[in-house]
Parts: sequence; structure tokens; C-alpha cells
Amino acid sequence: MEHNAYTYNDAFQELQLIVSEIESGQINVDELTDKIRRASDLIAVCKAKLTSSEAEVEKLLAKLAQQDNTEDE
Repeated sequence: MEHNAYTYNDAFQELQLIVSEIESGQINVDELTDKIRRASDLIAVCKAKLTSSEAEVEKLLAKLAQQDNTEDE
């Protein structure tokens, strides 16, 4: 699965739907395996998006700190 194909919100919403379906008990064993596999993929997407966002925020904060230090001199 291509991680960039989904937004965090899309992946999270689909993950919530899968959890609801599993909790309802209406899924047979064959479907359950597929749903769990899909949920695992979606969790990977969410984790990758969060990690990417965190790295971007850290870069921006470092840039702002560098600008503040330059202005103070």
C-alpha cells in the first residue's frame, strides 16, 4: 500500500470503521483476518503520517529558533 495515497484522516476513519465492524461481532473468521490485515496497513499509514508531521514540526521549530538567535545578535 502506498502511504502517500491516504491522508491521516482517511486512514483513521477507515480504521475506526474496521474496529466498529469487529466489535459488532458480525464478521466471519475469513473476513476477520482480512480486516485485521487491513487495519495493520492503516495503522502503518497513520504512524508514517504522524512521524512525518513530527519531523516537519521539529524542522520548523529549529528554523524559528535559529532566526531568533540571529535577531538577538
